[in-house]
Amino acid sequence: MHFHPDIEDRLARLQEKYEAMGQDMTSYLDGLLYADFLTYWDYIHLDTLLSLQNPKTPFPDEEIFIIYHQITELYFKLALHECKQIAEARPLTVDFFTARLKRINRYFGALTQSFEIMVDGMEKEQFLKFRMSLLPASGFQSGQYRMIEIYATDFINLVDKDKRSELLNASIEDQFEYLYWKFGATELSTGKKTLTLKQFEKKYSKTFIDLGRASVNNNFNALAEQFKVAGQLTAELQHELKQLDINVNVNWPLSHYKSAVRYLNREPEEIKATGGTNWQKYLPPRFQKRIFYPSLWTAEELENWGKAWVESVLG
Repeated sequence: MHFHPDIEDRLARLQEKYEAMGQDMTSYLDGLLYADFLTYWDYIHLDTLLSLQNPKTPFPDEEIFIIYHQITELYFKLALHECKQIAEARPLTVDFFTARLKRINRYFGALTQSFEIMVDGMEKEQFLKFRMSLLPASGFQSGQYRMIEIYATDFINLVDKDKRSELLNASIEDQFEYLYWKFGATELSTGKKTLTLKQFEKKYSKTFIDLGRASVNNNFNALAEQFKVAGQLTAELQHELKQLDINVNVNWPLSHYKSAVRYLNREPEEIKATGGTNWQKYLPPRFQKRIFYPSLWTAEELENWGKAWVESVLG
């Protein structure tokens, strides 16, 4: 049998590959011969994926709630996939950095645009009932989201704004004790840590601290400063960094705020979040002033951080 030259070339290259590894190419060809064709459902493990929704109550809209949060975590995984590529690139070029930031911004853009599913996609009466079976679990406990934050900026920028000056030169461990989100997970009546926060810290504290240490010199803010010193901080790169700042620190939390206003806003007293988090103070960016790239914004923009968005939601 006569093989096309392209086939002969590939066979020769395969032979070289397997010989270099001390393997018998014929055995691998046998495996290819006997293997079945790949299907879409097997490749993405569709049956397993569709079996991962296990509502705790009989209310139909709880399944919407579960699926959307699972989708959210998959998008976070995509974002972290890009974060790791940026942090590990050797050498890191402006073009590569910019391209990966664009991907992350697309992921967060898709999440923010789709969050209307949470705002208007469930019956309020069902939500207020099935949520009580979820205690003390909370979306606050997304470890992947916190890791994206750590990759995105200097650790000190995640510290509560009233403690940043005091802890500017402190260790990562000391700064960790005052991260902004810890103050949002306190019991509204006593000021003590919620069970939600205690569970979260027990599972992720070491991971966050280790990542914070590893990211001192290669978080996005540090990398941007390095490019600035080298005269390579392009307008396009600055734009993508600022867009990430807005996506993660304004658009995403305020999408949640809009949802919380719809479901939990009630006179004369607000309904508590499932984790006991103080969502009224925790979610609005104008209170937290959490900003990844403060040097890229004007003094006026920093002062009014997130304010217009909140006013439009409450308007």
